[in-house]
Amino acid sequence: MNRLAKLLRPLGFADCPGWDRDDQALAFSAFRRSADHAANNSYKSGALGISFEALQPVFAAARDLADPDTQAARRFFETHFIPCRIVDEAAPGFVTGFYEPEIEAALVADSYFNVPFLARPDDLVKVTDENRPAGFDPSFAFARKTETGLVEYDDRRAIEQGSLAGRGLELAFVADRVDAFFAHVQGAARLHFGNGDVMRITYAAKSGHAFTGIGRILVAEGEIAADEISMQSIRRWLRDNADRADDLIWRNRSYIFFRKADVDDIAAGPVAAAKVPLTAGRSMAVDKLLHTFGTPFFIDAPTLTAFGNAPFSRLMIAQDTGTAIVGPARGDLFAGSGDAAGEIAGGIRHRADFYALVPRALVGA
Repeated sequence: MNRLAKLLRPLGFADCPGWDRDDQALAFSAFRRSADHAANNSYKSGALGISFEALQPVFAAARDLADPDTQAARRFFETHFIPCRIVDEAAPGFVTGFYEPEIEAALVADSYFNVPFLARPDDLVKVTDENRPAGFDPSFAFARKTETGLVEYDDRRAIEQGSLAGRGLELAFVADRVDAFFAHVQGAARLHFGNGDVMRITYAAKSGHAFTGIGRILVAEGEIAADEISMQSIRRWLRDNADRADDLIWRNRSYIFFRKADVDDIAAGPVAAAKVPLTAGRSMAVDKLLHTFGTPFFIDAPTLTAFGNAPFSRLMIAQDTGTAIVGPARGDLFAGSGDAAGEIAGGIRHRADFYALVPRALVGA
């Protein structure tokens, strides 16, 4: 464990509020997906000190446990982990929510379906320490490859005004500009076509520009009160101020490119950064620089009651990440797919206590 592990305070499971009331079997199902993936693949270890190598024996044990009930799943986590509260005075625990939008779409543009989702262009490349030009903005993770070297890629305004038109990048088209924008923010969408077919699209790459939350702009400029900001209030503002919507949206210069994703299980969530389908109410996006995918976290957010009309005290599994998810006690809770999930996700902005479940081998227990 490294210096960042000083943020972790070992406790007992009895110190995790609501642990004995949670259904750990639901969390185990999500954990098992990461365990199955880890049988033939690896996750990059986060800087907090919970390494992939330390999780590997627990993943192996999970693969040997078939469909445990709540009591057996609880014993599994208690046997293999020690809960450690994350204490970071500089950034208290905080959770938000995300979901997978479901949108009507068409494969061919017409007068109604005319807002495209684009695939990754072939001249968009990953920026690394090896190929980053001198003086190039260090925040850019993607750039355009040219004959003379890497340059800044087109931003959202340029792309939405047609800078990539004619290159055959369109995956599908939707009718509503605002629906498309929120799919970009969520990084995924489930598209429904008139013939009953379904296409799932998920994040492939981005333009490289920094993400700018338009909600923060609306609060800073006095358009929406800070205590009223939510996905729903932002959506209402965009619809009520259609003549100003483009200018606001374009202030978020980051543009997302998508790829088609298989829909093997229509009931499962999208395959996210950890390469496994997300589980509604049990998968969480974390800061991937600090945390290792597959790590369980017990989250206690007593003022959050959007899930099941009860205070939120649940075991979650780290299975995704996001640009805005920064810090050791910062999480984005996956609420599911469709409008109902969007209503839940859009209202989640709550203080929370984070208890990382650390493999016992790392804490000498």
